[in-house]
Amino acid sequence: MGLADLVAVLLFVGVIAYALFGGADFGCGFWDLTAGDADRGAHLRHQIDKSIGPVWEANHVWLIYILVFLWTAFPEPFAAIMNTLFVPWLIVGLGIVLRGGAFAFRKFSSSFGEARLHGVMFATSSIITPFFLGMIAGAIASGRVPADGTGELLSSWTGPVSWIGGVLAVLTTTFLAGTFLAADARRSGNEDLAHEMGRKSLVAGAVTGVVALGAAVIIEVDAPTLASGLHGRGLPIILTSAVAGSWSVWRLWSKEYAQARIGAIIAVASIVIGWGIGQYDWILVNEVTIDQGIGARTTQIGLVIVFALAAITVVPALIWLYVLVNSDRWSKDERRSDDITIDV
Repeated sequence: MGLADLVAVLLFVGVIAYALFGGADFGCGFWDLTAGDADRGAHLRHQIDKSIGPVWEANHVWLIYILVFLWTAFPEPFAAIMNTLFVPWLIVGLGIVLRGGAFAFRKFSSSFGEARLHGVMFATSSIITPFFLGMIAGAIASGRVPADGTGELLSSWTGPVSWIGGVLAVLTTTFLAGTFLAADARRSGNEDLAHEMGRKSLVAGAVTGVVALGAAVIIEVDAPTLASGLHGRGLPIILTSAVAGSWSVWRLWSKEYAQARIGAIIAVASIVIGWGIGQYDWILVNEVTIDQGIGARTTQIGLVIVFALAAITVVPALIWLYVLVNSDRWSKDERRSDDITIDV
């Protein structure tokens, strides 16, 4: 592995992390949207607030990491991606801002109607944002981003692989979040909510599996370069995803929610890793390879050093944050009644 490949791997570490942490975060929006009215959905919305409240900002640090790393390591491919895919990136940016603002302001709403508006904005933005991120990934994977960045502003990201990528992004985040919420609800002592989320997550997992099978057919036709990679070196990873996803669904059926969450994590991570391995060594499929798109060698060395420093200073803090949030003390600590405003 050369230095350019190492930098590409470090970039993709961020993609995997965002798919997992940001994905679980986004997926909560679907469950919030479908939780029901203020009375029926109160317990689930409280669990969502408790599960992602302390970590939702940290979860989205990974997107910043991806963009900065891509911009610095692969400046020309970055420019091509941003120019050609300007429209979906704009929607993603707006979605993230609206989602974060709505999630924060919902707690301080002065009326029921205002709280409901913020709740709907949070939930819908949580679905729209990963959908368009999936469309962006599909555009890159299907070779619709030219090296000079002059791709069509609409047709470049509305091909078959982009649509299926968007749908899969929403489904995988929904499945992942559901398993997290089921496990968190059990740890909080709310068995009824845990079983409810377990049943819903089981359905979400089954639907995701069926759509993933259909995606394989679409990729075969619309993204032959990616399909070729998935037939070869990417195949074991994709099979791992299928096995892990099936195991997660089985553990949901058995009401072993903590184990189901592990299976869901492995399944989603394997899908993303399989995409990366299948696409290797293209940074822009059929247009620019990693070696062709990489920046100056001094920049590559600097990025590796920065990554090493971040691994020493930032990663332990993130691990400690997630350990605290997943501790029994945090999970079973009931929210004080005078802290409650309006749940919708």
